[in-house]
Amino acid sequence: IIIFINLASILSLSLAIINILPIPALDGGRIFFVLIEIIRNGKKISPKKENLVHAAGFLFLLSLAIFISFFDIARIFDGSSIFD
Repeated sequence: IIIFINLASILSLSLAIINILPIPALDGGRIFFVLIEIIRNGKKISPKKENLVHAAGFLFLLSLAIFISFFDIARIFDGSSIFD
């Protein structure tokens, strides 16, 4: 059971670190926009512009996931190792 607890804690910590990165569509992206508003003395960024940036970030993350999945599946059909 200790192995599973260690695995769960490592996965949880990894997810937290990735989520806090300043990438649009993640929590870190929202924190980045809040910091920009603070630097601009409270001037709000247009919600349309912010939504556009978050949508572009989301599309980037989806594209990256599809790209990585494609090559992982291709590697399975090739029969090669993940450590090559």
